Amino acid sequence: MKELIAVDKPKGPSSNQFLGQIRRLLNTKKIGHAGTLDPLASGVLVIGIGREATKQLPVAVEGEKEYIAEIRLGVNSSTDDEEGIKTIICETTNIEINRSDIEKILTKFIGQIWQEPPIYSAIKIKGTPAYKLAREGKIKKLASRQVEIKKIEILDYLCPVLKLKVICAKGVYIRSLAKDIGKELSTGAYLSNLQRTRVGKFTLNNSLSLDEIKVKYLAELEE
Repeated sequence: MKELIAVDKPKGPSSNQFLGQIRRLLNTKKIGHAGTLDPLASGVLVIGIGREATKQLPVAVEGEKEYIAEIRLGVNSSTDDEEGIKTIICETTNIEINRSDIEKILTKFIGQIWQEPPIYSAIKIKGTPAYKLAREGKIKKLASRQVEIKKIEILDYLCPVLKLKVICAKGVYIRSLAKDIGKELSTGAYLSNLQRTRVGKFTLNNSLSLDEIKVKYLAELEE
């Protein structure tokens, strides 16, 4: 098997843990992924099966990425997502934010912007993932970097939950976007749910579940 495919990672396992399930299912060590999804995120994860396919991964994930994000206004979490709500940094009650106010704020995040990545991320600092250093209390923030967000669309808004569709280039952290939106609105915010629906040409509609992978490669697995 030498192929690039999209899989639908469920909420719960890390990208590496989910890849491990596929590795065991296909009984192969020659497998890899690109474009990591957080454990609490679901959706499109591009994987390469076979040595040649894994070499193509960096190019395969260069294209646009599309997300459906749910943002909870009024609360900042220590990790900028649902995991960190056990450690609430601050909470705002009696939020009164109109949809039109949010639409105005969102225009600030379109185009080339500077974004500070979350410290609980897989970004490596001298070979060590930032989240490990953060858990040890060795880092408090990461340097901002320039990223590109191409489009933000409000899909639904029922205060305090804001649902967005975000189209962006690589390197954008939707957790950071949620936090920054909360900061601009003076309410605080965290990312309560995230689904990646597209990576370049790979979409959620053509992504495979574990069961579908087993069916698709059944003949090869039985050889």
